[in-house]
Amino acid sequence: MKIIDTHCHVYPDAIADRASKGIGSFYDYPIAGDGRVDTLLALGGEAGIGRHIVSSVATTPHQVSAINRFLHGAAAAHPERLTALGALHPDSEDGEADVQQILDLGLRGVKLHPDVQKIAIDDPRMFALFALCEGRLPVLCHLGDTRYDYSNPARVRRVLENFPRLTLIGAHFGGWSLWRQAAEALHGCERLLVDSSSSLFALSPEEAAALVRLYGADRVLFGVDYPMWTPGEELNRFLALPLTEDERERVLYKNAAALYGLAL
Repeated sequence: MKIIDTHCHVYPDAIADRASKGIGSFYDYPIAGDGRVDTLLALGGEAGIGRHIVSSVATTPHQVSAINRFLHGAAAAHPERLTALGALHPDSEDGEADVQQILDLGLRGVKLHPDVQKIAIDDPRMFALFALCEGRLPVLCHLGDTRYDYSNPARVRRVLENFPRLTLIGAHFGGWSLWRQAAEALHGCERLLVDSSSSLFALSPEEAAALVRLYGADRVLFGVDYPMWTPGEELNRFLALPLTEDERERVLYKNAAALYGLAL
């Protein structure tokens, strides 16, 4: 079975433990992994996952370049197993240069996190980044969270309406902790895909399968969200969904392969 995990995070060994614990503190939830590349590859291999799309969030502008170089290096060291997305920050002094670095390094997209970066997804500074990425790089973006208002469905729709050529991947079925509300508001939006990361722990298999079908199985990607979860436990949760074999293949592999130009 071919499997691409489209949503996971890795960090340099020197800071991996601290970064992973920071994620757990942010969500007030126990972390399953340590954030190291080698650990992800080992656990992913045990689970039968052929490729991981790795990323990291820049919490300050000065982190952007270093994160992008690290992710490029990790993917270059494991070209058969890892594909990397780049980081951007809305307060960067030169977003165009940051996007050009991502393109020059051969990174396949961008990761943004409005809640961690503390900015509304429809803020003019985010619009400036989307304008730079539109038609050039797909953007994986954390969406949702009942605790914050940075990326509620109305704001997300505003982005999609203003950037018709932007490919936006809405993490966590388009709205973490407000899954059904987000799906009702966002399904059918052109250029929007969603991933299953950090959702299956909270949804019944029947609820998750209904979201897959509401968005459309050709618009959903499988994601582990390591180090929040281990590849094996997330894959087992996904395989428990009452989907057809064709729907599983689309979510686990075909959609990601088409989006990122990948093959296994």
